[in-house]
Amino acid sequence: MKVLDVLGVRVEMPTNQPIVLLRERGGVRYLPIWIGAAEATAIAYAQQGVVPPRPLTHDLLRSVIDDTGHTLTRVRISALEDGVFHAVLVIDGGAEAGGTDVDSRSSDAIALALRAGADIVAEESLLAEAGVEMAESEEDEVEKFKEFLDHVSADDFDTEDES
Repeated sequence: MKVLDVLGVRVEMPTNQPIVLLRERGGVRYLPIWIGAAEATAIAYAQQGVVPPRPLTHDLLRSVIDDTGHTLTRVRISALEDGVFHAVLVIDGGAEAGGTDVDSRSSDAIALALRAGADIVAEESLLAEAGVEMAESEEDEVEKFKEFLDHVSADDFDTEDES
């Protein structure tokens, strides 16, 4: 199993489809997962430490797991079938350790893992199949480009001659 870090949520243009971007810890592979808007918000809130006045669904599920005396041990991105990622919530060490494995959408599992401080993992075979490899220099360029996109506006491209 490879541990994955959540880099963040971005919106793919021109479709406006949210993507959560995971990166292999200590590696160069990225795993982009297209997700829904509600899940993108839940993931972004967790990363930013936003605490809503009333619990969101993922906050509620974490409370249920904790309050019943269980622990979300980790989240496993388990499969890619027909372009859809599947995940498993590994509770109390999983079925092999006397705990439970619960099927989940990958986006919900990621949002829950961030709230619970649980590792997100994937099999090497899944990363080989769906991971995108990026060299270190390309990674720097991507970060610079993301920074540029975060600060650019349409006014920056005004090409009318003002004379």
